[in-house]
Amino acid sequence: MVAIEVVLGDITREDVDAIVTAANESLLGGGGVDGAIHRAAGPRLARAGGAIGPCEPGEAMPTPAFDLDPPVRHIIHTVGPVWEGGGHGEDDVLASCYRRSLQVADELDARTVAFPAIATGVYGFPAERAAQIAIATIRSVSTNVQQVRLVAFDEGTRDQLQAALAATG
Repeated sequence: MVAIEVVLGDITREDVDAIVTAANESLLGGGGVDGAIHRAAGPRLARAGGAIGPCEPGEAMPTPAFDLDPPVRHIIHTVGPVWEGGGHGEDDVLASCYRRSLQVADELDARTVAFPAIATGVYGFPAERAAQIAIATIRSVSTNVQQVRLVAFDEGTRDQLQAALAATG
């Protein structure tokens, strides 16, 4: 079973094989965590994303990590759901983001992966619900990834992720 750790910090500074970014469909870069990752990885990331995009919600696509410091070798772009009240399949799309990202990580032979709290920023997914889905999905996926770090950008998000992790034992 994959080890899951919750940390507060800057996802671009994680010591992992792959970083997941909460991308928009164009994969050209955006705000929030995606913008931070694009700034840290440099302008080649947007060019690489544009060459493989668009990416549908719930899907995941890899690019090199470009200017991010080793051992980070890959960026996995996933597009979360825009929250529309919960009756439009948002939970399933969010779960697919985590599942597909881990499948891509396996294809890349990544053993350590850092995830942000996907879709909880401008996409408006409720943080507590998103944390529960993230933990449950990561725990349910058969993967060769050995460690997942859930990187929170603020204390509230960290607390939600830690509570969801503690609730699953």
